[in-house]
Amino acid sequence: MKEIKAVIFDMDGILLDTESLCKICWRRAAKEYNVQNIDEIFMQCVGRSRADTKRLLQNYLPSEKEAGEFRERAGELFDEVWHEEGLKKMPFVSECLESLKNAGFRLSVASSTRAVKVHPQLEQAGIHDYFETITTGDMVAHSKPDPEIYLKAAESLKLSPEECVAIEDSPNGVRSATAAGIKCIMVPDMIAPDDEMKEKAWKIFKNLKETAEFLCAPEKAL
Repeated sequence: MKEIKAVIFDMDGILLDTESLCKICWRRAAKEYNVQNIDEIFMQCVGRSRADTKRLLQNYLPSEKEAGEFRERAGELFDEVWHEEGLKKMPFVSECLESLKNAGFRLSVASSTRAVKVHPQLEQAGIHDYFETITTGDMVAHSKPDPEIYLKAAESLKLSPEECVAIEDSPNGVRSATAAGIKCIMVPDMIAPDDEMKEKAWKIFKNLKETAEFLCAPEKAL
């Protein structure tokens, strides 16, 4: 088995607390567009790209046009809060990144979010420079749970999937990483791990502190 050389992070719900804010904004947009069961719909979209989210929304809104308008409106509401109040980091993010960096791991990001948001959000949080490469949703044709983004992230580091570990919070993210042949640690945010996730994920931890302690332990079973 190859030595683990890199850790590839999802962003939303792992590095930044964007998903709870996004859910609030979706609820506000749902009231404007009279969309029912918005929490259930939102959970189906967690981890998906903007384009895939719009396609899924078409199942719940009267037309493709309204699905697009709803997605745009939710995005506008999110941007208003983000620019006015900033985004919070998830617990233990800085400590985790520092520990992994000091332990010699190369760090990367694989996020379904577009580059136009990923880079400034990581910059605003003060953690952008930890990452050697950043792969975003607009750099791939197929979003999570398709493995493309993780294959591309590993390629950006010039490493094989077997030399990387992914850290994800959502089922779609775990499916994406494992389908790419990358060991995946799940740190659940909004969605608790079910039997499928317990089977697919390499490890499941409560937070990034536990994750870093495991990866940096010399006796870890890689």
